[in-house]
Amino acid sequence: MHDPLQITTSGGSFPAYVARPQKLPAPAIVVVHEVFGVNADMRQSCDELAAQGYLAVCPDLFWRIAPGLELSDRTEAERARALTLYNAFDIDTGLNDIAAAVEAARGMAGATGRVGVVGYCLGGLLAFLTAARAGADAVVAYYPGDADKYAEEASRIASPLIVHLAEKDEYIPVDAQRKISSALADHPQVQAYSYPGCGHAFARHGGMSYDAEAAALANGRTASFLARHLQGS
Repeated sequence: MHDPLQITTSGGSFPAYVARPQKLPAPAIVVVHEVFGVNADMRQSCDELAAQGYLAVCPDLFWRIAPGLELSDRTEAERARALTLYNAFDIDTGLNDIAAAVEAARGMAGATGRVGVVGYCLGGLLAFLTAARAGADAVVAYYPGDADKYAEEASRIASPLIVHLAEKDEYIPVDAQRKISSALADHPQVQAYSYPGCGHAFARHGGMSYDAEAAALANGRTASFLARHLQGS
């Protein structure tokens, strides 16, 4: 079951795609999109989470600069457009929007009040920073681009967090991955996983670097982690 959600902030309001589980009440998960917007990949991610028993909410974080954007990684023009948006996107404003989405999800009809955050690429960075700055009941960051530049914020992480890193990530070099993993190493509630031989966005449905085996492993770890912290199982 799908229906839209409108999230209100002091700066305006923005929509979110919502996938609902068959049974309520349920925990909620805010899904944070990549530079390609709330596209088919993100909707599928939400639908899969709903099938696992969650209220899945994917807010349009580009609502100020490119509302309703849907891109893929399949053409050079789309990738160029995505890079332009990445450079134009304000991280702090995006984090405020995620915090608003978390609170909106927490108060949705049929929600239990427990909320997780799952982000990919740009969304992975925003998920990582949400764990450090705002918090949630559980946070998952897939291949968080530029997280190494914010490694000092790892000391502030209070939320349970897992990070999925691609060993051959063309956007997160080995040294950057080491910096991220090192910053997270001393946190008892944090675990970083590396996926050998994989490139960036190995879990993107239908993406150019999709790796079915690695995606299944990462998504399985995510499912167990979310169930433990959001469903108590």
